[in-house]
Amino acid sequence: MIESRIGFWSGTGAMLVAAGLLALSGVALATEQSQQRQQGRDVNQAAKQDARSTKVDCRAENNQSNAECRQDKRDTKQDGHQEKRDVKY
Repeated sequence: MIESRIGFWSGTGAMLVAAGLLALSGVALATEQSQQRQQGRDVNQAAKQDARSTKVDCRAENNQSNAECRQDKRDTKQDGHQEKRDVKY
């Protein structure tokens, strides 16, 4: 009778330890994904700001039309989107 209780508790303890380890690995994965998403958002925000600056500089320095400067802004933003993909994946 005592031996069966010991076996029960050791088996239960092992299952609890295994469940705890699985839960911790899931938390670690979620934390890593969260950090990657945050880095991606930071890169994206920086790209947007660079694109705004590019457009303003384009219009001020080159006396180009708004359409030409708009394309420069789009190109800058696309570069930022690609950099974000590189960070995340």
